Amino acid sequence: MGKVNYYLVNSSILPPVYAKVVEAKNYLASGEAASASQAAKMAGISRSAYYKYKDAIFEYSGDSNDETVTINAKLKDNAGVLSALMTELYKAGANILSVSQSVPVNSVADVSVTVRATEMTIDVQQLLENIKNVNGVNSANLSD
Repeated sequence: MGKVNYYLVNSSILPPVYAKVVEAKNYLASGEAASASQAAKMAGISRSAYYKYKDAIFEYSGDSNDETVTINAKLKDNAGVLSALMTELYKAGANILSVSQSVPVNSVADVSVTVRATEMTIDVQQLLENIKNVNGVNSANLSD
């Protein structure tokens, strides 16, 4: 198979079927549609159009303002500490993308939280300070 070329194109110049294929793919990804047939019907295209383009059409979401931040923290193994950390993220307007927590060793668990910081109401350094002030958070820092 030869080299695949990609082009970034303004969707306004493309036939509407391409946007509808992306719409159908979003219905499937979100769980709003249980099958490709249902997603195609919801988007207003034929199944054949969906299958023809589904592996070649992708929505570009590379916004330069789409800042993600990973926070690594050490939490005491006490009920509600992780919940309190999440509350600080919620209050700051951070969109949580992933959470990973280790099994506590010596009553301390390592937690890594990746957030989208684009819509935050405070800066990342202030968020980090707020997290450090949560009862049960031993330490918190930004991932390198």
